[in-house]
Amino acid sequence: MAKENKSKYAVLGALSNCPGSGYDIKKMMEQSTSNFWNESYGQIYPILKQLVEEGLATSHAEKQEGKPERYVYTLTERGTEELQRWLTEPVEYVVERNELLLKLYFGRHIPLEKNIEHVRTFQQLQTNLLRKYENIELYLQAGMASDPDLLYPLLTLRYGKRRCQSLLEWCEETLATLHAL
Repeated sequence: MAKENKSKYAVLGALSNCPGSGYDIKKMMEQSTSNFWNESYGQIYPILKQLVEEGLATSHAEKQEGKPERYVYTLTERGTEELQRWLTEPVEYVVERNELLLKLYFGRHIPLEKNIEHVRTFQQLQTNLLRKYENIELYLQAGMASDPDLLYPLLTLRYGKRRCQSLLEWCEETLATLHAL
């Protein structure tokens, strides 16, 4: 399945949380799925139009004082069924594109210090992400008592944490290897 189709389901999923405008969907993604899935406004608005055309969502205009009308989209029953159908399909494996690994693979063509710098920069990024995930985890755990559905975002967050922890270990090993050269 092409990414465009998966983008459609990302927007359907966002609408399953609550009705919203394209702006609302973008903000929701920035605050929830952006570490593993994000869409641009240029992707969201055409998808919303497509969802309405396919009967998977409805839209209505809301007047705003001093601003253009705001179009709010709501998932239809058919849209919910389509999202549920997609959620049951097998997950497609996609090869990760990683610029750091590509540069390290060909790293013999540049000074060793530059390779070390690349890994240290990546290590700092992973450290910052891990701190971010730990703070979000505390927030989600605090809300679990009143909203058991927070378990699902917590599962994706824990994946991010474990990934960062593993990548930080890899950075340590890689830096030790490079320093030994």
